[in-house]
Amino acid sequence: MKILFLVPYPLRQSPSQRFRFEQYFGFLSQKGIEFKVKTFLKPDNWRVFYSEGNSFLKAALIIKGFTERLISLFEIPPYDFIFIHREATPIGPPFFEWIIAKVFRKRIIYDFDDAIWLTDKKNESWIVKTVRWRSKVESICKWSYKVSAGNAYLAAFAKRVNGNVVINPTTVDTENVHVEGFKDSSGERIVIGWTGSHSTLKYLKELEPALLRLEAKFAHVDFWVIADKPPNMRLPRLYFRPWSSETEVSDLAQFDIGIMPLPDDEWTKGKCGFKALQYMAMEIPTVASAVGVNTTIISHGVNGFLVKDNNEWETFLSRLIEDKSLRKSLGKEGRKTLDLNYSVLSNRERFTLLFS
Repeated sequence: MKILFLVPYPLRQSPSQRFRFEQYFGFLSQKGIEFKVKTFLKPDNWRVFYSEGNSFLKAALIIKGFTERLISLFEIPPYDFIFIHREATPIGPPFFEWIIAKVFRKRIIYDFDDAIWLTDKKNESWIVKTVRWRSKVESICKWSYKVSAGNAYLAAFAKRVNGNVVINPTTVDTENVHVEGFKDSSGERIVIGWTGSHSTLKYLKELEPALLRLEAKFAHVDFWVIADKPPNMRLPRLYFRPWSSETEVSDLAQFDIGIMPLPDDEWTKGKCGFKALQYMAMEIPTVASAVGVNTTIISHGVNGFLVKDNNEWETFLSRLIEDKSLRKSLGKEGRKTLDLNYSVLSNRERFTLLFS
């Protein structure tokens, strides 16, 4: 069997890619499956594409990416499956997907882990909406041999046009990467932590009033943020750690409590709970908004806490700050949930069955 992965980002950089398929590469090799990866953006320029400004450079990157995608079409014939993550190109209609499905008649495995037919950007211009061409998601689902959706909400969207849809959860490698266990804090300092990309910092910002009250109430509590951009928050005891694949796990290991705030809307219902899963893998007690897949991953009061408003955030975070044994028990139960349902080990056979 031979598989060609057409993906948007460089390898080992994007959480979406790392935790949905990259960590299965070793297992595919063990099964004797040949594969090749073709990325649209390259390691030295992909962050530029998602930064402010640099319009001419971005245009050049897009032209380069499209050119390389055209060249890659000549490599299609020998492959049995074409695995497409999110989209073959970040803008424009699904031209490449149509060629692959209708001209080459290849079996597409289409994978996505967000409600990418929507947007979470308010007041987005019609020009951006037109260029992004988000309606292509439904077309790609329709043309695909099989759809790999990150949760039930995404799967329901795909099932409108494709009867061969698999719920393939985002998973964590508990054998080689997220291996550190419960932080047995001495009680001198308690760290409440958040990790994510700059695009989701706005969700953390909404929690600022509750975090300010907690900071005033507990002098021994600090707040850590691991991201690719510093947060704009007024917390005096907030410490920023730039995200790095080399330090990600060791930075997470400093957390006593992990948080995942989200608004309740159509976009966030497509989220796959990755922040919560990272915390739970490392036995970090998790507090998350009662939104979307979070309500499937977390059993309230058993392996974490689900909250609905700022008052509940303050209530349940206070309980965890004050009770080390509660932090430990929730952390242990969270890891059990992760091992059973959201680890690479528990999901690797399901992933392999995508190519059958």
